[in-house]
Amino acid sequence: MKKQLIAVAVAALACVGAQAEDTLSKVKTAGAITMGVRDSSGALSYTLGDGKYAGFHYEICQRIIGNVEKAVGKKLEVKFQSVTSQNRIPLVQNGTVDIECGSTTNNTARQKDVAFVNTTYVEEVRIAVKANSGITSIAQLKDKNVATTTGTTSVQLLRKHERANGIDFKEVFGKDHADSFLLLDSGRADAFVMDGSILAGNIANAKNPADFKIVGEVLSVEPIAIMIRKDDPAFKKVADDTVRDLVKSGDMAKLWDKWFLQPIPPKNVKIGLALSDSTKAAWANPNDKPAEDYAKK
Repeated sequence: MKKQLIAVAVAALACVGAQAEDTLSKVKTAGAITMGVRDSSGALSYTLGDGKYAGFHYEICQRIIGNVEKAVGKKLEVKFQSVTSQNRIPLVQNGTVDIECGSTTNNTARQKDVAFVNTTYVEEVRIAVKANSGITSIAQLKDKNVATTTGTTSVQLLRKHERANGIDFKEVFGKDHADSFLLLDSGRADAFVMDGSILAGNIANAKNPADFKIVGEVLSVEPIAIMIRKDDPAFKKVADDTVRDLVKSGDMAKLWDKWFLQPIPPKNVKIGLALSDSTKAAWANPNDKPAEDYAKK
């Protein structure tokens, strides 16, 4: 009898654990869903102040949440949790954040800890410098201070290039993308290496955008995607279907135009980032392939 009771208790705990991992059940019970947002991830996700956020991924997530509400049959309170490059994965894993709508690269290492919605944007990692710096390539970063954001994949890219080309440069780290750009703006860094959209967004919002430019080789091509918890097929299907339907209806292209080719709040500046062939291809063939698959091409 005791063994049977223990078995029932273990089964009950397992059931609770499974329910805890089921986001649709979780948000239905709570009546709320928490969106992870970024304060300065270019036009993908950024703050407007006063607890308000905006951006391409932010709006896609709003569409996903709309379909989650249909799936669970009730209106949900949407809560916002500002995340950083360092804490975004743990906050998704531990349930603090239900859906992370920032600028996260989908790679094999991260897929061990979290899952990704089908790719919405394929990024090119580039270098931003002062327009009068004379720097045009990564080879010219020798003995320079190079800024990047703590917890991002650009850190690994920098190290790989340092080993490959024998370039000795000093890495300086910003706590977020705005902080990293400030290192460049203030002269504490000679270059800022990051996703092109983030560089373009920070430059567009600078006091004097003409003082900066994006230069050099494409250091990496990486799929950027909305992040969710692992092993949650029902929630992933809602999210993947939303992305697929946005593409099919033409709304995804309209969102791109809205956030990257038209003036955006709060300063009504235009990022001016054209839709790349890589992103078009990702939309045409929906998938959640990691960055390593792109590197094989």
